[in-house]
Amino acid sequence: MSVCILYSLAVIATVVLVLLVLVVVLIRYMFRHKGSYQTNEAKGTEFAETADAALCRDPALRHTVDTSTKEYFI
Repeated sequence: MSVCILYSLAVIATVVLVLLVLVVVLIRYMFRHKGSYQTNEAKGTEFAETADAALCRDPALRHTVDTSTKEYFI
């Protein structure tokens, strides 16, 4: 075989190998990142009677909640 044919076979083999590695990496990434997400909701608010009660019990928001005035949107 001539050098030109061996060179072209080596280039084709390298391209195929790179594509296979790329496919494996992409598939692994897709299965590891399934789209799950984390919410930043306050803990314990799912048992509150109203949204106002849930906000009043949240320790992170205690100093920001003003109980003297309330706004209601219809």
